[in-house]
Amino acid sequence: QVHVVESGGGLVQPGGSLRLSCAASGSIFQIYGKRWYRQAPGKQRELVAAIYSSGITDYADSVKGRFTISSDNAKNTVYLLMDNLRPEDTAVYYCNVDSIAHRGEVPLDYWGQGTQVTVSS
Repeated sequence: QVHVVESGGGLVQPGGSLRLSCAASGSIFQIYGKRWYRQAPGKQRELVAAIYSSGITDYADSVKGRFTISSDNAKNTVYLLMDNLRPEDTAVYYCNVDSIAHRGEVPLDYWGQGTQVTVSS
């Protein structure tokens, strides 16, 4: 089992910044992908950013140029730096990690509990 713990959410004014952290622990042999999702009130959960073991990153069009995803592999931790935040960014942000516990296994997905980000004056 893998446990995913998020931190860094909170209330920020428009134009401000927040840095989210997501730490994975437990039975981990290798992590393949690390992702941030968000779900705003009345909307479906959407992929915000992803980073893969190859180093490739991907972002939703709505956050390109404002958000940056990064990974500290030694700590099994992924970060999401959010700059120039807008009220539309208000949502619960979730961390997702796919990993294997032993060599040769098929990767499984693990989710964090979610952290609230509110952008308001």
